Amino acid sequence: MLRRRRMDVAADPSRPAAAPTAMPSAGAAPTGTRYRMVEKLVSVGDDFFIQNDHGQHAFKVDGKALRLRDTLYFRDMEGHEICKIQQRVARIRDTMEIEGPDGRQLAMVHKAMITPLRDRYVVKVEGGPDLDVQGNILSHEYRIGDVATVSKKWFRVRDSYGVEIDPGQNDILILAATVCIDQMSHDLH
Repeated sequence: MLRRRRMDVAADPSRPAAAPTAMPSAGAAPTGTRYRMVEKLVSVGDDFFIQNDHGQHAFKVDGKALRLRDTLYFRDMEGHEICKIQQRVARIRDTMEIEGPDGRQLAMVHKAMITPLRDRYVVKVEGGPDLDVQGNILSHEYRIGDVATVSKKWFRVRDSYGVEIDPGQNDILILAATVCIDQMSHDLH
């Protein structure tokens, strides 16, 4: 059932995802969908899987380093391209672009030019509001606007962190933005 819902999102990543299955905590109302990311494998040239809140592979991120620009492809479990992430070169500040399978720009992730104490990023969503990324990026404890939370506290597995996305959001876009932020923050440090 979850795979079918994700296929609907894969068909049109620009539209918001259907109300996802929640992973409620004890005594709390459902808050959103959680995904598990593996920290050390998020690099161009490597492939890795994003797991859903049931521990099943939900998406594959396929890294291609043999190109002029670093490229990561998001694929569903049947191998269909859902979106593509490319590093933009010849820019003053670090930028990664998220494109749909049709080549249309969905979002740009920018690193702020001057950040005296912490890394700061902005996700500029095409046709939507900008999402400020706030928190401790390197420790994987931050929020993406008012739509998602990233935290290592949800998993006891080493080198893993979770992404909890609020209901009604575009899961693919938020996960792709999280991969961009992880890629850019690790390239710098």
